[in-house]
Amino acid sequence: MNPKYQVNIAWSQEDECYLVYLPDFADEIMQPVSHGNTYQEALQNGLEVMEELILNLQATGQALPIAKLISV
Repeated sequence: MNPKYQVNIAWSQEDECYLVYLPDFADEIMQPVSHGNTYQEALQNGLEVMEELILNLQATGQALPIAKLISV
């Protein structure tokens, strides 16, 4: 799966871990969606959540969110 959605990862001093946000899925799931002790772990966890969200939306016949593309 090669989704075109944003994944935002930020260090949380309070939680002492990286938090993962999926802004394109903010209407479908509470944010942050996951976390990790390392940046790579957080990214992997976030991508797994994104894949499950996409599969669930498709399975229930719901439309996928429109990707908010960033132009530079």
